[in-house]
Amino acid sequence: MLAARALAGLADRVVVVERDVLPDGPAPRKGLPQARHAHMLWSGGVRAVEDLLPGATEALLAAGARRAPVTTDMVVMGARGWFRRWPESHHVILAGRDLLDATLRARVLADDRVELLSGVEVLGLAGDAEAVTGVRVRAREGLAPEAAAEAVDGEWVVAAGLVVDATGRGSRAGRWLTELGLPAAERREVDSGLAYASRLYRAPEQARSGYPIVNVQPDPRAAGPGRAGFLLPIEDGHWIVTLNGTRGGEPSTDGDDFVRFAREELRHPVIGELLERAEPVSDVAYTRATVNRRHFYERMAAWPENFTVVGDALAAYNPLYGHGLAVAAQSAVTLRDVVRRRGWGSAGLSRRVQKAVAGPVSTAWDLAVGQDVFCPGATEDGPTLRDRLVAAYVGRLMLTATGNGRIARRVTDVTSLERGPEVLLAPSVLLAAALGPWKPALTGPPLTGDELKRAGLQ
Repeated sequence: MLAARALAGLADRVVVVERDVLPDGPAPRKGLPQARHAHMLWSGGVRAVEDLLPGATEALLAAGARRAPVTTDMVVMGARGWFRRWPESHHVILAGRDLLDATLRARVLADDRVELLSGVEVLGLAGDAEAVTGVRVRAREGLAPEAAAEAVDGEWVVAAGLVVDATGRGSRAGRWLTELGLPAAERREVDSGLAYASRLYRAPEQARSGYPIVNVQPDPRAAGPGRAGFLLPIEDGHWIVTLNGTRGGEPSTDGDDFVRFAREELRHPVIGELLERAEPVSDVAYTRATVNRRHFYERMAAWPENFTVVGDALAAYNPLYGHGLAVAAQSAVTLRDVVRRRGWGSAGLSRRVQKAVAGPVSTAWDLAVGQDVFCPGATEDGPTLRDRLVAAYVGRLMLTATGNGRIARRVTDVTSLERGPEVLLAPSVLLAAALGPWKPALTGPPLTGDELKRAGLQ
């Protein structure tokens, strides 16, 4: 939807081809199973969404989403201990994925320049290795009336001057390109083996508004599998809770074991203790689709005109880090800016777009892979010397950030995707990391007395 918005006004007609028949409001759909898990939109992504859809944040908040300041409203146990709740540096938008999608979708489709072709799947690209001319499609839920005259056995071609693949993790762009006669693109995968289990809860009555995010992370220095948990306060007084574990430490699909895992398997029992006083309102959703996968299309020696790949179709990350939505939004802004600057239909436009969208991808990719490469079995060869050196420095930064607000802000500059990782190499940051935290370590989660009381823990 954001890619469509990015191109509206630059093209005469923008058509969104969507396999699902989309609901009118926030509701589950088959093509988005990951919606049952926790999502957050970091402020780097929020700014990109606002750039494309002014007023989108206000609309999300009016629909029930929440703006949570970082790190003020975050209770986080990192690898090196509890972070303090420093004054706001950045923020996240918290909402169920169905609400987020429906709110943004309504604003995009309110634009008459954007058309929706729903219940239709893409079979492949039309054109050749030199240039893409459209997409071959097939109706899944009944033929679109405007295409009926062109269809043969339920299939037809949607002609286009630019085709954008924003189909997510299930993208078949690599196969489509080889079908046109192009060589296979370079691809890398780093698989932590992480399994996700999520459940929706009704928060205790007094904790249904204004409650902080609670996150318990693993310590990669410890032996055995890593286990983590997230509690995100979202709309309608609900908490969405995601528990996860790497190979050998996976959470169960059994709802009766959900609270026990949170209380006994994580490094601190606070999430389990909170859930003991909340009411489950959904079954447990489970997934193993957490592999980091990147296609290096920007490195291909040949690339067809009129085709580009963005979002999770280009690079998908372990959802543990919450960066997929933000990178997709930033990529849509990049798409718009390159087309606007170079001019619609200009020679080599698609290659320029493909190289440009690799920029937003790289920071999130390095953040995810830099952690996941240390999980047993994540790659064939294990972490490189560079991986180990970077991880050692990042570990030192994280320790320093537990007791130094300025360094915590520099770290969140990067994790929020508002600035690049080069800010972590500034001389002042290097010196602070060498000196370490200037405040003593916290001995427990920094929940206030009021927060403990409202959740029934005091």
